[in-house]
This record gives sequence, structure tokens and C-alpha cells, in this order.
Amino acid sequence: MPIRVQNNLPAREILENENIFVMAEQRALAQDIRALQVCILNLMPVKQDTELQILRAFSNTPLQVDVTFLTVKSHTSQNTSANHLNTFYVTMDEIRERNFDGMIITGAPLEEIPFEEVDYWEELCEIMDWTKSHVTSTLHICWGSQAALYHHYGLPKQDLSKKLFGVYAHRVSNRKVPLVRGFDDIFYAPHSRHTETPAEQIRACRKLKVLAESEEAGVFLAISRDGRQIFVQGHPEYDRVTLHNEYMRDLNKGLPIHVPFNYYPDNDHTKKPMMEWRSHCNTLYSNWLNYYVYQNTPYLLDEIGFKTMEECTIEENE
Repeated sequence: MPIRVQNNLPAREILENENIFVMAEQRALAQDIRALQVCILNLMPVKQDTELQILRAFSNTPLQVDVTFLTVKSHTSQNTSANHLNTFYVTMDEIRERNFDGMIITGAPLEEIPFEEVDYWEELCEIMDWTKSHVTSTLHICWGSQAALYHHYGLPKQDLSKKLFGVYAHRVSNRKVPLVRGFDDIFYAPHSRHTETPAEQIRACRKLKVLAESEEAGVFLAISRDGRQIFVQGHPEYDRVTLHNEYMRDLNKGLPIHVPFNYYPDNDHTKKPMMEWRSHCNTLYSNWLNYYVYQNTPYLLDEIGFKTMEECTIEENE
């Protein structure tokens, strides 16, 4: 899939070196194709890493995607330069009147802070409400998922006894739903969080359906009945060394942290981690873009606010 990004975005060169087709703005403008418009609200501290990870996940579908990066204006980033944000990101004021085919709201290292005490919570709530009338389907990741479940459905997060940190096995529970089409019965995905939205709360909400979960890590994937909201409580977009970098960071800071579960060979952090989740990450993003964005979005973006997506078919049994 050609990913359309700004010409000088740092992630572009890395993706091209990985043999991923990244289309420059000039070439995209010369093509008579209506690219999917996807907005990414990037709440992670090191935004360049997340940009690269999500764009890499987009790369295994034939659909052309035009990405807009969004930031909140009520928070000053401590880990990403103002120059990078001013060059490659927009704020809500700049896109308020636009519509998007899809949107991603990322995680953020804020699990242990009550939602209402997050300095940009009101702005985030405004954005989440805006997605309901301006976006065909929104995918929420980790803390972004917990925030959306709380805001849209009133489901509170819950503290874990210790950080959930590592690569965990998950079981697909509703194979006939297009979002998990092509998934194995058991698949792996990384987690890195101190809180969760408990499975029993999600199951009790009649507007939601659990699609995959883990005995150790809880619910990994859930969906709203109309397919317009996707909730991922893990980090399938993480690359091979993301958990390693987080582990070494916390060790160097003297923070309590255990070796990432099921990550290093022999639990030896000097050995290269095994990559066990990339294919299912690619399948998840491809299925979302195809079945919940491309297949449901109107050709004219102005019609998104007037279009009601058909109730997605969720079978109770395989």
C-alpha cells in the first residue's frame, strides 16, 4: 500500500529503507485516486517512534492512505520538539470542519492518573465526541482505548497489582467478525500498562462485543456493535525493541520493573527478542482499513456525518 506522508517526515526514509512504498505528496496529487483520509491523534511521548510503528502497520494493504497527524494544544510535549510538532502536526482547530474515513487515538503513559486529572482530558473528550459525526471508524489503542470506553460507555479503568508487561497469548472468540478474519485461534501481542478495563465490564455492556482476550492480559480486542469504534488494550504496533527500550529505561531510572514476559530468549535481556506478533498486527490494521473504513466510508467525505453504518454482524458462535 502506498502511504502518503509529507515529503520530509523523518519516518519516510526509514520506511523506504524497509522497502515500504511511501508516496510523496507530488506523486499522490498526480494520481486520480481518492485516498483514504486517516487522522492519527498521537498521544505517545516520543511521537516519532509511534509515527513509524503505525505507518509500518499500514503498509500491508493495497489501499492508499493519506495520513494527518493530530496533537492536543492543551499539553506541551516534553519528548518531541516543538519544531517537529509545528511542521508535521495539526490541532483540532485546523480540522474541526473536516471529515475523515478513519482515525486512530493512541495510548499514553497516563494509566495511573485519573482521567479527569489529565491536563488535556477535556480536549480529548471533545475530540472523541467529534469522531462520532466526522469519522467513519475510530481505532483506540491501550490508554486511548480505556479513555474511550470510559468516556463513551462509562466503563472505569482498574489498577493492576503489577505492571502488565510482555508478550501474551490471546484467543479469538468471534471468528466470523471481519476484524479478526485471518487470525489464528491463538495469537500474540505486546502489552505495557498498569491498568485495564475489566473484561466483565466490557461483556456487560450490550453495545460492545469482545473479540479476543487473554487469561493473563484480559481483553485485547473489542468492538462497538456498529463497527465505528474499535478498542485495542495492547500494543500490536510495537516493533521488536520497544519493550526492551522501556525495560532498560525503567531499570536505569531505578523503577520497579520485571523482565518482559515471554519476550527475551531464556529471559536474558542481552539476547535479541523474538518477533511473534507482526503478522497479526498487520492483519488487524488491514482488516480495520478494509472492512470498517474503506467498505463503509462514502466516496464524498462530506457525507460521513449523514451516513449510518449498518449494524455489523457478530455471531455468538463460530
